[in-house]
Amino acid sequence: MIVPNVSLSGCAEVNSALCAAAREGHLGGGSYRSTLTPTGNLIVAVCLGFIGTFGLMNNLLVLVLFCRYKMLRSPINLLLINITISDLLVCVLGTPFSFAASTQGRWLIGEGGCVWYGFFNSLCGIVSLISLAVLSYERYSTMMGPTEADSSNYRKISLGITVSWVYSLIWTLPPLFGWSNYGPEGPGTTCSVDWTAKTANNISYITCLFVFCLTVPFLVIVFCYGKLLCAIRQVSGVNSSTSRKREQRVLFMVVIMVICYLLCWLPYGIMALLATFGQPGLVTPEASIIPSVLAKTSTVINPVIYVFMNKQFYRCFQALLHCETPQRGSSIRSSSKVATKAMRGAAVTGPRRSNDFLFMVASLGQPAATVPQLNPSCEPTIDVTKPPSSDNKPVIVSLVAHFDG
Repeated sequence: MIVPNVSLSGCAEVNSALCAAAREGHLGGGSYRSTLTPTGNLIVAVCLGFIGTFGLMNNLLVLVLFCRYKMLRSPINLLLINITISDLLVCVLGTPFSFAASTQGRWLIGEGGCVWYGFFNSLCGIVSLISLAVLSYERYSTMMGPTEADSSNYRKISLGITVSWVYSLIWTLPPLFGWSNYGPEGPGTTCSVDWTAKTANNISYITCLFVFCLTVPFLVIVFCYGKLLCAIRQVSGVNSSTSRKREQRVLFMVVIMVICYLLCWLPYGIMALLATFGQPGLVTPEASIIPSVLAKTSTVINPVIYVFMNKQFYRCFQALLHCETPQRGSSIRSSSKVATKAMRGAAVTGPRRSNDFLFMVASLGQPAATVPQLNPSCEPTIDVTKPPSSDNKPVIVSLVAHFDG
């Protein structure tokens, strides 16, 4: 039989309420009783019902848009779909069980179901976190790369998706084989990794999980988006009249991304560390349910930030609502090649386009006042209609950046 999250022999060392729930679950065939009051269970059930319903609707809508409109089927959007799928799996195969447990005041699917729930939700949660880090790195590497991004090359993105799942499996399979374990969490209506055992085996796993599955992805996201912000600031210095608003929009989106990441996952990580390294009973079952619910809100927030704030998806969403064809951006034709320069000063020929950032350099004339927005099916080129003047005026270089979600 699988040992519950809190062993009966070690109840003197941890919170008494949680031990009581574990003891009753052990004697009652794995049907762990909640330690919350009926009112507390009702509040948790309402929150989980909201999260499950809107998370399911948001992520299903993203999949519908992706399947219906070919213009969305770009390599980098596959990363967004990977996040959507992992969040959708949590909404379908995870949240309903904790919702049902909260409505009934006890865990309903036994010890084996508790282990499965803990493993599956941990797997999908880490996949989502790693995918966000891979997405930020892809945006960063595309912008800083010396060559034009290939919109038809899915190999790199497929590798990133594979890495996110394999990496997550590496860190979620060990509890099934003895390095820590999965069991009831908090008041007994959810299950997760054992946060409370004070053994070296468990402490080592919790430490590694916190470092490699929460801290490392966060640092990657901050570093990559920080670099992108620096690039946008340089762009604003070249043409502040047309880039200041874009810089502010990018800054706003990056701040929202980081805040939501911390809001969803940092309380959960802090709770886990306090339960692991703090005094017994420091984290009560009632308090531990709040970080758990906040972590699940990521299934609702991720589609809003990473998809519906993306102009491509938003245009397609509007088209779906009005039963019409999504608006296409204007194309810019080219009659000659122009010299371009990367942000780090490296020479590059031709414009460089990614699904998220557009860096265009127009030379041999006046600085471009505006840059039409492009859709994925259009190759960004530059229309040079005026020949170079015969006088010795210096060449003016205009660099415009656009962040598309």
